[in-house]
Amino acid sequence: MMKAVKISLAFTALLWAVRLIDIFYPADLNQFGILPRTAESLPGILFSPLLHADFIHLISNTFPVFFLLFVILFFYEKTSPHVFLTVWFLGGLLVWSFGRNAMHIGASGLIYGFASFLVFSGIFRKNIKSILIAILIVAMYGGLVYGILPLQSWISWEGHLAGAAAGAVSAYLFRNKAGYIQDK
Repeated sequence: MMKAVKISLAFTALLWAVRLIDIFYPADLNQFGILPRTAESLPGILFSPLLHADFIHLISNTFPVFFLLFVILFFYEKTSPHVFLTVWFLGGLLVWSFGRNAMHIGASGLIYGFASFLVFSGIFRKNIKSILIAILIVAMYGGLVYGILPLQSWISWEGHLAGAAAGAVSAYLFRNKAGYIQDK
């Protein structure tokens, strides 16, 4: 459990460190987000989840990314690196391929991906622990569904949708892999 807490805290601290660096150094790091279908923003697939427009944006992502990452690390320990990387890179690639012509930044794609993975793992794995986790995530984060709708122009609903799709793909790909708590 402590390993999952430490990794989740370290990742959350990294998000805060990147935001502080962006404020205290005269470099606009948000330029390294994803501007869809442009070759120069391909590195944005790697960097965009670390970037946030302001502290309100970062604060709104802090607890969900910490909590959902913790749940994946704790209950799906062996598959968590694969899930993390799949959600990160597949989600980013989908935004780069299909997003509207705007700069896409923030960890919310990861949040949607992690939540989607946890819910779809309950569906695909069909064991009591993964189903209970899925129910908990739906109860806590069921409102995320509205974030995949194009309701506000300044929110990357494409990032949310791409993250959710990447999470569902991850749940399917890793549905038969050991790695959740009962396998220890």
